[in-house]
Amino acid sequence: MALRGLIAAVHTPFDAHGELCLEVVESQLAVLLGQQVPGVFVCGSTGESHSLSVEERFQLVERWVQVSRGTGLQVIVHVGSNSLRDARQLASHAEKSGAVAISAQAPSYFKPRTAADLCDWCVEIAAAAAATPFYFYDIPVMTGVNVSMPDLLDLAAARIPNFAGLKFTNTDLMSYQLCTRAHGARFDIAFGVDEMLLAALCFGAQGAVGSSYNFAAKIYHQIISAFQRGDLAEAREHQFRSVQVIRILAAAGYMGAAREVMGLLGAPVGDPRLPNARLDAAAKTQLKKNLDACGFFDWIRG
Repeated sequence: MALRGLIAAVHTPFDAHGELCLEVVESQLAVLLGQQVPGVFVCGSTGESHSLSVEERFQLVERWVQVSRGTGLQVIVHVGSNSLRDARQLASHAEKSGAVAISAQAPSYFKPRTAADLCDWCVEIAAAAAATPFYFYDIPVMTGVNVSMPDLLDLAAARIPNFAGLKFTNTDLMSYQLCTRAHGARFDIAFGVDEMLLAALCFGAQGAVGSSYNFAAKIYHQIISAFQRGDLAEAREHQFRSVQVIRILAAAGYMGAAREVMGLLGAPVGDPRLPNARLDAAAKTQLKKNLDACGFFDWIRG
């Protein structure tokens, strides 16, 4: 198993009352297929998984698998939870539903202190979906778990038969290089920091998972294309476009702003759930003005 190209970490669609709105998934799929995105990462950070019930996560996974059938789109499911029992249930369900891979963040309340503790936890989740590739999702800025990923790979290599690699949402590029070469480059290390994709390509990245691939995949396709041609000057220009867009979204409140952009592109995924803040009408208007001013809509359509 290897994740290749751009994998969009998709939003969980909500209606005006904040309830799950599964019919929007087809619109999300259409936007992604139009941008030639080969896969989706469901119920991750962008999908606000920790704001969903287990039953809602079951329903969302089933919907994505259903609507993507026959399209060639790969469905990867995040199954992490602060409850190990819930994570195991989610893993088993994802496998039965037809996910091509599963992934899990570290628990973020009672935190594993060492790579060995974290590996013990991964063993339990991976075993609940033993026929499905398992990726650990390293995102210390959100979980507060700063464990050595090279050390985790050493332990997982011996203990987890279906351990495929990492979703590496971490700016430590020294660790990234060590992980890509660990055990004879045995593991797939998908990069997860959109605004640093070019740097990861220089270190051999083949696949990337990120939220801005939902609406700005064309910018990143151009980064990859320019890099492959050896035109680093052009690649840097496209990467800086990404930085500008992400900076605008972050200034407005990233989760709400990214969801608003999806609506502008024809996939009305609704406002986020608390504690993520909604954008009011004035903020939504200003967001569109700022994106227009920087050239975003030309970049993704030109």
